[in-house]
Amino acid sequence: MIRIWALADVHLAFGDPSKSMEAFGPLWERYAERIESNWKECIGQEDLVLIAGDISWAMKPEDARVDLLWLDALPGKKVILRGNHDYWWPSSKAKLHRLLPPSIVAIHNDAFLWNGVAVGGSRLWDSSEYRFDTIVHFQENPRARSHERDEEESEKIFVRELGRLQLSLEQMHPEAHTRIAMTHYPPIGLDLVASRASALLEKFNIDLCIFGHLHNIKQGPPLFGKARGVNYILTSADYLEFRPMQINVRCN
Repeated sequence: MIRIWALADVHLAFGDPSKSMEAFGPLWERYAERIESNWKECIGQEDLVLIAGDISWAMKPEDARVDLLWLDALPGKKVILRGNHDYWWPSSKAKLHRLLPPSIVAIHNDAFLWNGVAVGGSRLWDSSEYRFDTIVHFQENPRARSHERDEEESEKIFVRELGRLQLSLEQMHPEAHTRIAMTHYPPIGLDLVASRASALLEKFNIDLCIFGHLHNIKQGPPLFGKARGVNYILTSADYLEFRPMQINVRCN
């Protein structure tokens, strides 16, 4: 039986406990312990787990190793994607693959096939096409590097990420029965109006798009949903109360 789970933004800090997300208040209290407990409660060794970015607070590849080994010890095959806080992520695919423990694979300008399920994606970036101010309680992160850029620079980064997204989706196996895209930043707005990123997902017949990045979400109705054939699913760890979400996929 195919079972797929998702949990983004785990923000591990075993290598540097001073960067623990517990500094952000009761919502994040014992978050790593809660993730581990919930994970072991529902995920089996043969399951697939999608982690759409912000894996570790480490600054260098060697410093991320302890966080990656913690993930490796948990059940399941893990597919990870770079987030905006994954400063440790090597630019070289070869260096990245050498860093990863056996149960973890990374999407890095390529795609992954598992039991007929194709997974691809890219980080994306902030886009002027949509905003989320109305649903997020802003809380400044004093430890994070500043990502304040002018609109022109952000647009250049976003366009580059769109190219990486297309490159990845082009490499998905043509005979996969389910096609999943992972992005760290949301690829579409709350109103699900078509965007440049969503147009790519539709072009490549993506069934599901898994993403994170949004934190401190205000209570309200479920967010995102299905539009033009793609189901958009927010999987930020705090949004899911640190419990992996099971992703329903069709099977042959």
